[in-house]
Amino acid sequence: MSTEHKGAYVEYAPLNEPKPFGENVWIVDGPEIHMDLGPFKVPFPTRMTVVRLADGGLWLHSPIAPNKALFAAIEQLGEVRWLVAPNSIHYWFMADWIERFPEAQSLAVPDLDVKAKRPFRIDTKLEDGTRFPWSDEIDWLLVPGTSFSEAVFFVKSARLLVLVDLIENFEPKRVKNPLQRWAIQLFRANGSLPYDARLTFRPKMREVREQVAKMLAWPIERVTMTHGKPITEDVPAALKRAFRWAT
Repeated sequence: MSTEHKGAYVEYAPLNEPKPFGENVWIVDGPEIHMDLGPFKVPFPTRMTVVRLADGGLWLHSPIAPNKALFAAIEQLGEVRWLVAPNSIHYWFMADWIERFPEAQSLAVPDLDVKAKRPFRIDTKLEDGTRFPWSDEIDWLLVPGTSFSEAVFFVKSARLLVLVDLIENFEPKRVKNPLQRWAIQLFRANGSLPYDARLTFRPKMREVREQVAKMLAWPIERVTMTHGKPITEDVPAALKRAFRWAT
């Protein structure tokens, strides 16, 4: 993974700055990364979500590439107490945040202890049914796959669904390369889980359908994800379209 190449997307500026996204919730858009897919390096925008809990501590979901200014901005919001690696792909920068905030608890989906190509300390695995000190404020469940699983979260006070890859919502108008813009639309990465990624869930579809049904029963009013535009309008219809493959 690299952050050296930039410019595939029109960014969600400003980058590396917490932007309010509900009461005690912020999103932070980060730099593009390039993921290795076979012989290709595919660019992706990045985003993390920050929640200030009732005790004042911060809960950070899918931490992005940090720098000194971002660390300082986060510290202005409160004490970092929880760092969450929510699926088997979104974990790369956990080690940097753990180094900066060693007292924070590190949470990760169950397979990252063996799959992570950049090891980091895992204090607790996100195994379905596990309760945490923040469970009264943030509900969660695990959607199981084969090559990757994803933990999804619902911030109750903000009625916010927090995802990473289960919905990718690229805006074609922000994609500079015409070929990539075509591929995003072809593979349904503009408001759903791309077709290729759905294959990982197919062997476990009974469990996936059960978990997605539970997720969609939450009173969701807005959605944020790692790649693309957050969903804030016509949310029930958008979620129905996004998860038609799993219902």
